[in-house]
Amino acid sequence: MMKGRTLFKSPLPRSHLSDASSAASASAAVATHRLYQVWRGKNRFLCGGRIIFGPDASSIVLTVALIMTPLALFVAFVSFRLAELIGKPFGPAVPATAMAVGVFDVVVLVLTSGRDPGIIPRNARPPDPEDYAGTDSSASPAAASGGGGRGASWPLPPTRDVYMNGMVVKVKYCHTCMLYRPPRCSHCSVCNNCVERFDHHCPWVGQCIGKRNYRFFFMFISSTTFLCLYVFGFCWVNLYLITRQYDCSFGRAVAESPVSGFLIVYTFVTAWFVGGLTAFHSYLVCTNQTTYENFRYRYEGKGNPFNRGAAANIAEIFLSPIPPSRNDFRAKVSLADPDAAALYYSLGPLSSESRVSFYTRDSLSFDMAKASFDLDYSAKRPSVASSDFGEIYGQGHGALDRCATQQQQQPRHSIFGGPGRESRKVDDEADGVQAELGAVMQYGAAAGRPHGREFEAV
Repeated sequence: MMKGRTLFKSPLPRSHLSDASSAASASAAVATHRLYQVWRGKNRFLCGGRIIFGPDASSIVLTVALIMTPLALFVAFVSFRLAELIGKPFGPAVPATAMAVGVFDVVVLVLTSGRDPGIIPRNARPPDPEDYAGTDSSASPAAASGGGGRGASWPLPPTRDVYMNGMVVKVKYCHTCMLYRPPRCSHCSVCNNCVERFDHHCPWVGQCIGKRNYRFFFMFISSTTFLCLYVFGFCWVNLYLITRQYDCSFGRAVAESPVSGFLIVYTFVTAWFVGGLTAFHSYLVCTNQTTYENFRYRYEGKGNPFNRGAAANIAEIFLSPIPPSRNDFRAKVSLADPDAAALYYSLGPLSSESRVSFYTRDSLSFDMAKASFDLDYSAKRPSVASSDFGEIYGQGHGALDRCATQQQQQPRHSIFGGPGRESRKVDDEADGVQAELGAVMQYGAAAGRPHGREFEAV
């Protein structure tokens, strides 16, 4: 029995087996994350990435409450009584129409807020400078300041000229998404995405308004305007019929139906807002403009290359097919790929084991990739030798030790006499970095790989 046990004894210590199993599980976890889980934008996702909202999606609750509360009051306290006063066959249509328009209003609101507005995927790296070698970049502000990094001049110009319907349109380079924006595209600072045919970011729907949801946004504001005018008009009709039925004054009719008086005031104020918005966007649809272009006087003094006439512009907005989304938010993303690692460096829900496993793969850490692109995105990153990373790693440990010694000798104090919050924050960050580097070294030693190769840059 003893010999049988020794025959099946594992040749590796138990600690090595646990480290290897945890590394395999961590690498598998990293490889099976979906796109919406590591998305760099500020969007919120529901139903496993099938529904996408903006960062201020909670405002939809307020918008629905502002619409449905007065509608419920109208249906419950005004419409059925008005249906009795009007009689058949038109009376029963009053509450039915109000409820149908209300349901349609909420549906188009969800379609506006819960879909991809036309987000353009980011690039993992800037465009190759060789593609724009013949472009003059002397006008670039970075060229004048020597911001080209390793190059003598700025290889990518800040703008490019493209031709649309025989007219020149300038497109800008987006430093965040590292791409030249298509015509009529802009970067939304709220959602942190480049949106195709960007109109504006609407806080009432909590989403950007772009090429894929502008149609539903227009339906939403126009149906809300119709609902306000509908309730406003039939509340007046209700008060008028009450005065005729009871042969009383208008004030007595308001006292008899106070909900009608309240809804008249409420819908009058609301109709000015949504009605003006509907009229403004009707003008934009007929002239084929966006709110962003109109507010910036983009076509003042020159022709609009996208204007094809009122009828064709209306058909383009409401009759043309909606293009499919350029992003498959449920697609699996392998962070072992250097391009994917650089593109989706905001891990978010990943566990600490997954982070350590990723750091030990043949790619840069997310913070290092972010700093590289933010500081110098004009040139390709050269490979860094393992000896260089060894020196950097040694200097990092020495810097941490010096920081810890200085903090022990000269602690910062707040105005209240005790250690300040800033000092505690620095201590926590230093401890976290030191623990992270220690975990990486421990894992690398357990896997039997040299430290330099673990951090080899791509």
